[in-house]
Amino acid sequence: MIKSITITNHINESITFEMTSPEKSGFVIRFIDGLGSPKANVEMTEMSLMDGAVYNSARAQSRNIVFSLMFLFPSATAGDSENQIGKLEVTRQKAYKYFPIKKRVKITIETDERSCEVYGYVESNTPDIFSKDGGTVISILCPDSYLFSTSIFTTPFSSINDMFEFPFSNESLTVPLLEFSAISTFMTRTINYTGDAEIGMVMTMHAVGDVENIKIYKLEPEPVEMLEIDTDRLLAMTGEGVHFGDDIIISTVKGNKYAILIRDGITINILNCLAKYPDWIQLTRGDNIFTCVAEVGVENLQFKIENQIAYEGI
Repeated sequence: MIKSITITNHINESITFEMTSPEKSGFVIRFIDGLGSPKANVEMTEMSLMDGAVYNSARAQSRNIVFSLMFLFPSATAGDSENQIGKLEVTRQKAYKYFPIKKRVKITIETDERSCEVYGYVESNTPDIFSKDGGTVISILCPDSYLFSTSIFTTPFSSINDMFEFPFSNESLTVPLLEFSAISTFMTRTINYTGDAEIGMVMTMHAVGDVENIKIYKLEPEPVEMLEIDTDRLLAMTGEGVHFGDDIIISTVKGNKYAILIRDGITINILNCLAKYPDWIQLTRGDNIFTCVAEVGVENLQFKIENQIAYEGI
């Protein structure tokens, strides 16, 4: 069941439509189209010497979300029709504010089971100005086929273990015997992905020492995929390989793929430092097993993966 829908306009102003309390927003939602699964384009080729056709490819279409809203106002009393019309106009102008045509808006949907969001552009906002009840129909075109979780899930490949406890003793004033914490590194981790469609991710590597030729593998499900950072190319480009304090961030999100190095507060595009024909690894439903290796200094690498979840619909 849908609990609420929040619209955030292009200047970060928001309005929330609570399904059980429409008086808070001033709008009653008559219906919403486009929150289920998107349509798919399936390409097939007819063959002259055989029955049926041969499958070529398939792709999910963009999403069109349509809101039908009714303007809410108090019932008119005798002699109060002008006041009612005035309130109706204020509500209609509020619809223009939060659904401006041509502008990008964010739609956030809260249900009993999911919290998801999608971005789109307002195609039309068509109010019925001369209607007794008053309302509008709003069409929003979303380039993305899927709805995405509002939460970002993080899988760290290292953790910090507390080591210092009270009471403590320090047997030496010259030798560092006290250990406050220790970093445990696990270079193989499993991500259980529960989404309806495959999705890209953001991989972040923080170096605490020198590292050479980093390789990231997705081992399961097969086939094996690999993405490699060639530190020799990085040395030729920047004059240094990967060393203490460097951050490498790689995004495999479709439509937003990049590889950057952040060094001394400066962001450098290192897309050319990826090995030839890299696999832009995607998460698929089920267990995804990753491992990170390096020719030198893998223990100097703190690695994590961040991802959202893609849903076909609510």
